[in-house]
Amino acid sequence: MNKQAQSWFESTYRSLLGTPLAHWLETLPQQMREFDRQGKHGEFDKWCRMLEKLPQTAPSTTNFSNAVTIGHAEDIDTYTAKQISGLLKQFMPWRKGPYALHGIDIDTEWRSDFKWNRVAPHISDLRDRVVLDVGCGSGYHMWRMLGAGARGVYGIDPTQLFMIQFQAIKHFAPDNNIHFLPLGIEQMQPLNAFDTVFSMGVLYHRKDPIAFLEQLKHQLRRGGELILETLVVDGDENTVLMPGERYAQMRNVWFLPSVDALKKWLERLGFVDITLADINHTTLEEQRATEWMTGQSLQDFLNPEDLSLTVEGYPAPQRAVLIATRK
Repeated sequence: MNKQAQSWFESTYRSLLGTPLAHWLETLPQQMREFDRQGKHGEFDKWCRMLEKLPQTAPSTTNFSNAVTIGHAEDIDTYTAKQISGLLKQFMPWRKGPYALHGIDIDTEWRSDFKWNRVAPHISDLRDRVVLDVGCGSGYHMWRMLGAGARGVYGIDPTQLFMIQFQAIKHFAPDNNIHFLPLGIEQMQPLNAFDTVFSMGVLYHRKDPIAFLEQLKHQLRRGGELILETLVVDGDENTVLMPGERYAQMRNVWFLPSVDALKKWLERLGFVDITLADINHTTLEEQRATEWMTGQSLQDFLNPEDLSLTVEGYPAPQRAVLIATRK
C-alpha cells in the first residue's frame, strides 16, 4: 500500500479502538486495502509525492474556532512561502474553504465559512461529540467541527483530490482527532454510533434520496442529530423538482424537494424534532471563480438576464438546512 495512505488509515484505525465506533474495524481495513489495490485515481501516487515535498513548519498559532487559520506569515521565510503556495496550487481546483496557512490565503470557490456561520448557531453543542461529515469535500467544515470541541471528527468523500487537499492542510496542523476516508455513504456499514452526522450538499446528487437518508440515519445513535443541507424549491409537501439533464450546468442533480416534502421524507424514516434552521439563496459572493479555482462558477450557471433562474430556466439555487433527531 502507498506508505502515506497507509499511515493515514492506520491512524484512523487506532482512533477507533475502545470507542463506540470500534466495530467499524470489521469492514474498514479491508475497504482501504481494496481502495489501494484498484480504487486509486491515476494521479494519486503523484499527488502523494507532492505532499511529501511540503516543508515542515512550526505554526505559532492555530485557530479553528472562527476560521481555519494555521500559523502566521512571520513563521516562515519568503522562499518557504513560495514553495508551499506552489505545491498547493498543484492540487487545484480548491472548491471548499477558505484556508489561511502562514499568511497564504487559499481563496476557494466556495466561502464555506458562510454556510458554517448559518448552521452553527442551530446545532447541538459539539463538545465531546463524535461527528461524521458525509461528502466532506476538502474538509473545511471538519476543522470547524474540531474547533467547536468535537472529540472525534470523521469525514467521508470518494473524491481523492479532496483527500489530498485535506492531508495538505493536516500536514501543517497534525491532529489525531480528525480523519478523512475515501468512501461513499453506500460503502458504510450501519454503525448506529455517531452523535452527530452532517450531510451538506449531497442529497440532490443521489438517484435514491430516501435510501440516502436512511443510510445517514443508520450512522447515528438513537437520539443523535442529523444536520442536512440541500437544494430545495418552493412548494408544499407534494412538491419535488426533478430537472432535466442539467441543473445549473450540473449533470448529476436528481431531486430538489420543497422543505415540507423533505420534512415528510424524514418523518417517514423515523426522524423526530425536525426543524428548518435556515433557508437562503446562494449568492455570487458565496460561490465564485478565484485564482485557486479558475473554472466556471455560479455566475456562469445563472441566467444573465434574470439571476433568479438558472441558465436552463429552473429556480436559482436555494439551500435549506434541516435539523432532525434519530428516534
